[in-house]
Amino acid sequence: MSTLSAERMTELYGRWTALWHGDFSPADEILDPGFVVHQARPDGSDSEAVTGPARLLPEIEQTMAVFGDVGITVDLGPIVQGDLVAARWTLRARYTGGLEHAAAPPGTPVEFSGHDILRVAGGRFVEYWTCTDVLSGLAQLGAVSGPNGPARS
Repeated sequence: MSTLSAERMTELYGRWTALWHGDFSPADEILDPGFVVHQARPDGSDSEAVTGPARLLPEIEQTMAVFGDVGITVDLGPIVQGDLVAARWTLRARYTGGLEHAAAPPGTPVEFSGHDILRVAGGRFVEYWTCTDVLSGLAQLGAVSGPNGPARS
């Protein structure tokens, strides 16, 4: 169980959100070298195969590569209980192009939400469970077809 106060855990989550705004400077300080991401990957890859900052930072960079004017709002939380901190967030951005199968033109506004649950040990994040509405974002970009997005010709 974390020995950090709820206030310190909330501050740690604030530093977490800085990563998602492109400030990677706190990464080594707040992410344990064994940091594990538990995530359903659209491509079916093993989200736990790589650990630490090397697992998370490339994913953030990939997100930043296709979105500009990124704004992330914490809608609920952070909620602290024991060694866990959780929050619901919404990402609003503009598509900049480059996403495979996307039919939307650059400049298209995109909005989707997700949930974070992070476990803290030794003052660092050691585990991360995320549930992100990627399907909604892909549908807004015309990158999926059928009932969850525009049909392709």
